Amino acid sequence: MKILLFSVRVISSTLAIATLSAATLSALAQTSGTLLVANQTDRTLSFIDPTTAQQTFALQEDRITGHEVTTSPDGRTAYLPIYGNAGVGRPGTDGHEMLVIDVPTHKITATVDFGHGVRPHLPVYDTKRNLLYVSTELDEAITVIDPKTLKILYKIPTGAAQSHMFALSHDGRFAYTTNVGPASVSVLDLDTHKTLAIIPVGEPGTTRVQRISLSNDDKLLFTSDWNNPRLAVIDTATRKLKTWIPLPGTGYGSASTHDGRYLILCLSKSAKVAVIDLSNYSIVRTIDVPSQPQEVLIRPDGLVAYVSCNKDHKVAAIDLETWKVQSLIDAGNDADGLAWSNAPSPASAGTH
Repeated sequence: MKILLFSVRVISSTLAIATLSAATLSALAQTSGTLLVANQTDRTLSFIDPTTAQQTFALQEDRITGHEVTTSPDGRTAYLPIYGNAGVGRPGTDGHEMLVIDVPTHKITATVDFGHGVRPHLPVYDTKRNLLYVSTELDEAITVIDPKTLKILYKIPTGAAQSHMFALSHDGRFAYTTNVGPASVSVLDLDTHKTLAIIPVGEPGTTRVQRISLSNDDKLLFTSDWNNPRLAVIDTATRKLKTWIPLPGTGYGSASTHDGRYLILCLSKSAKVAVIDLSNYSIVRTIDVPSQPQEVLIRPDGLVAYVSCNKDHKVAAIDLETWKVQSLIDAGNDADGLAWSNAPSPASAGTH
């Protein structure tokens, strides 16, 4: 009897350890990757270890004037378009390239040339079709690239100027671009490669829209008025403006929490992040962060939101359970675009 009880206890303990190990490994897998940060002024790409909240390496390259970055599904490859040295609609250089970077080795492995100045800006990996989309602003289009061959396949017209940022629907059917000067959002069909609609958002000249995000159920689009403290909420079914949410400061980048309950929104000029309850469109709290917060990235485990803070060369890591900043991570000057890689980045000293 004693032997039987001992055996049961051993088996139970073994199962408990196995379960705990699986949970621990799962948690580690969510945080053992690499956070990438595109730093405009420094012309660097930061590689940050999320477990130590420290930059392990900064890739220095004179061509890096890119604002945004994304990674392949396996996290081993990063894509960084070279936008140019100007803001949207302003005179300056017109970028025509995109850098392809191996994350584990920190090396530039290839360059995609768009053939002429297009101001390529935002890269987004379409995991449904295994395609890479890049907003090519001066072409008034999204350019589609085969990530295996790095060949340009086709372009999807947006029907408007200054198509700067965009978001893909989670079901893989649509892309939505913000057209900055025209103050509109274009709806693109990813199957037919056509523009389905252009949604007015305010009045051109008095309203400008820039960053954009989708609710987790694809029913709502969010884009801030860059000129006024208000957030546009667009109904994707009717393709019309649903409402404006008044803000305590000018909004910028945003992202929904994994449970779909909240929208985390940068208040760029206020050095704050607003948390909006999407059940009633009310701001339930604001969180102080370093100056000029730009972009929000939710970690894959849903527990932390990373916010790039442009002028203080920091990334704020916000705990989404306590709603407190758990760490401030050093990045580069004009820290902007964020991306997550599941591939760990080997620690390397300095900048290369």
